[in-house]
Amino acid sequence: MRLAELSERSGVSTATIKYYLRQGLLPPGHQINATTADYDEEHLRRLRLVRAMIQVGRVPVAKVREVLGHVDDDSLPRTIRLGAALWALPQVPDPDADDEYVRAAHQEVDKLLDQLGWENAKQLVTISPAYRSLVVAVAAFRRIGYTFGAELLAPYAELMYRTAVLDLDNMEAYPSEAERIEFAILGVILNEPVKQALHRLAQEEETARRYGFE
Repeated sequence: MRLAELSERSGVSTATIKYYLRQGLLPPGHQINATTADYDEEHLRRLRLVRAMIQVGRVPVAKVREVLGHVDDDSLPRTIRLGAALWALPQVPDPDADDEYVRAAHQEVDKLLDQLGWENAKQLVTISPAYRSLVVAVAAFRRIGYTFGAELLAPYAELMYRTAVLDLDNMEAYPSEAERIEFAILGVILNEPVKQALHRLAQEEETARRYGFE
């Protein structure tokens, strides 16, 4: 397809597509002559992925380019390629190591990982944005006066682990590696609001069952 058709099918303007091409977010088209290139279904798939990352995930262009560089690197193991998508999303800043609540939160999160037997997660604590986010959240609870420690976190973590298994099972159902990686990236970006919405719906349902509407 030519650029105009790629624009029409994707819903992305030609000017934006040209910008993505200049930024290296899309591979070049198949050059027909000095001024014309041809694009295929892979370009359309990548364009939709880029659009979702930028518009829905609010991932900066530079980070999108970084993630896609990992995704396209066949020399990297799948764990690294998938982790790149997660780690590129906006993250909380590093917590203050001197804050007493942060220190206590670190202890509780480390205790949780020990309790769950998540040895791989324990190896990544110094670089994992997810670990850092959990520490920040637990510290905030403690600062307000709620002791949200390992014992309370464990049932939630076990539920999330089952969710992670479902995520990867669904990913592995796709036939090609490109589709699996794409699904994983979209899952990171789009599944978060889906899971949050389902959580809130479940809370609404259980609240109404317990306490009614009056």
